[in-house]
Amino acid sequence: MPTLLFSILFFGAPEALGVSMLENRSKVSLLLLIGISTFFIPAFLIYFLHRTGFVRSLHMDELQDRRLPYFMTALLYTTTTLLFTFQLPEISNSVPEIGILLGSITVSVTLVGLISLFWKISAHSVGVSGMVGALLGIAIKSGDITLLNPLLALILLAGLLASARLKLNAHTPAQIAAGMGLGLLVSLTTVMFLV
Repeated sequence: MPTLLFSILFFGAPEALGVSMLENRSKVSLLLLIGISTFFIPAFLIYFLHRTGFVRSLHMDELQDRRLPYFMTALLYTTTTLLFTFQLPEISNSVPEIGILLGSITVSVTLVGLISLFWKISAHSVGVSGMVGALLGIAIKSGDITLLNPLLALILLAGLLASARLKLNAHTPAQIAAGMGLGLLVSLTTVMFLV
């Protein structure tokens, strides 16, 4: 989901995030780095934990299967956020918003991990509503109407995703609602106050 969010921002509304000065090649390189660090490495890690017996099911239906993967993913996201904030000076100096948005995503993943110590919140809902909140906040602050169509598409996607999780009996309505609320609150608050 972070890769999708940054794809929308980099190519759909580059002025809103302040990346219009970057060449497309640089944007693709940044997206590749984001995709590797927020999708491929965590996915491989979860698969590795499953193969070694630390996670019984790749679906992670049980609380005990969710805890270690979420905290390891939070650690990876923290590393990615720190990389974009402090180790890539050409990015962090010219587009600090990237690090701030990644920090918001990291906070959400960490909160999912903490909540998963006691209760099964919908991480899918947190992620998709986080994208909605980030785009909504950026659209409000920048006044960029080009974000309207992607925002509407993400709202539709959020509804479809929540419906699918309920249909699969993967979550209760309360778990879905809590996830939606958490993702929206963290990302919208971050964008409104820090970006």
